[in-house]
Amino acid sequence: QVQLVESGGGLVQAGGSLRLSCAVSRRTFSVYAMGWFRQAPGKERELVAAISSGGTTYYADSVKGRFTISRDNAKNTVYLQMNSLKPEDTAVYYCAAAPILTQRPPINREEYDHWGQGTQVTVSS
Repeated sequence: QVQLVESGGGLVQAGGSLRLSCAVSRRTFSVYAMGWFRQAPGKERELVAAISSGGTTYYADSVKGRFTISRDNAKNTVYLQMNSLKPEDTAVYYCAAAPILTQRPPINREEYDHWGQGTQVTVSS
């Protein structure tokens, strides 16, 4: 069974930065595509960023130029560096894993099989 544990959320002022981490309990972590999703109150869960097993990345338009996703296969960990945070970035952020070996990472929520418990990010104005 694959377990994902997020950390790094918190409260930050607008314009600030946070780095989220997601540790994956799977030796075959390197073959998984990984994604960061977020869900704000009353809204659907949306993909923020994703990275394929080969390192190809995808970003939602709302975070391009501000967020960076990366992975460290030696540590079984995926990161989301969030800069220039805005109040509208406030949400619960979820890490997800997809056992898909494609050049581009999956962008549909249904393609991700394993999910973390989520970490709250709150950006104050």
